[in-house]
Amino acid sequence: MTSPLMQALSLTGLVGGSTPGMLAESQVSTMFQLWQKGWTISGMAAEFDHDRKTVRTWVKRWKSGLLTTSPVAAIEAEGKRLGRPPSVLATLEPQWLKERFEAHAGNADVVRQDVKAKTGKSVSLRTVQRNVKDFRQELRAEQLATVRFETPPGKQLQVDFGSKTVTVGVEKTKVHVCVLTLGWSRKIFVRAWQAEKQAHWFTTFEEAFLAFGGVPEELLVDNAKALVKKNDGKETVEINAEFLAFCEHWGTKPRACRPYRARTKGKDESMVKYVKRNALAGREFASWDALNAHLDTWTREVADARVHGTTRVPPTTRFAEERNALAPLRGQPR
Repeated sequence: MTSPLMQALSLTGLVGGSTPGMLAESQVSTMFQLWQKGWTISGMAAEFDHDRKTVRTWVKRWKSGLLTTSPVAAIEAEGKRLGRPPSVLATLEPQWLKERFEAHAGNADVVRQDVKAKTGKSVSLRTVQRNVKDFRQELRAEQLATVRFETPPGKQLQVDFGSKTVTVGVEKTKVHVCVLTLGWSRKIFVRAWQAEKQAHWFTTFEEAFLAFGGVPEELLVDNAKALVKKNDGKETVEINAEFLAFCEHWGTKPRACRPYRARTKGKDESMVKYVKRNALAGREFASWDALNAHLDTWTREVADARVHGTTRVPPTTRFAEERNALAPLRGQPR
């Protein structure tokens, strides 16, 4: 009977035999993740530049249970069967290692430092890299599955805060900018505050609705306590009661990003950086009112007037169409 190790190596094309295709181990694992997420055979064949027959053979093996997990896991299982002593990483919960990997955005060296702090034992960087390989492949699969994720007009408003030290009055102070980006047109709305309290979020939302002349179908936010009470990244998402009531009042729906995954609202993440580097860099303001007046002018004359790098159209031009897709204001009080 073929061992799990030989089976894994054979399936990945690392040894001879009747392999369904000479695919690298990393390709197999990434393809496995995409298959679990519902990718089609044609889609995976195009992504990895392989014949559809090769991909179809892999899918048949997964469906039949011949390979129920990734090759990396099969190789690790073979090591346990041979009675090898567990490594330092084997004594840790896989979920803990995955959380550390995600918290450090895939930086294996920082994960290695966390392992030493937790266990008191040193492990090599290469060992950590091998053990987080599946996590990195999952991340890659998710990125492939969400490339160029677009929403229709009026569907989504992405929201985030950023901060930068700026001179306001006579003193340097930490300015918190709330940046809202409409997902389809990329039109933005920006407000500067001295903090990131719930009232600041709500006021910015309301001023944006009035400026846009309508309300989007959903608000995509991060996991700030002012908005999201709990989000475990899996099935449990509990929206802050006040934020939920706010959304019901305005006729929109709250949606929370998955923790440690800023890519989910990448359009707004990019705009926060743009505001900090373009609208605020090297500038001084006489007052907070002057700062927000500058942001309004900059948004109108610079941000919304430029040709957007992805859409190849100025946000103002696309907003002329998206405005009609927003839910109309119903005259409700703020």
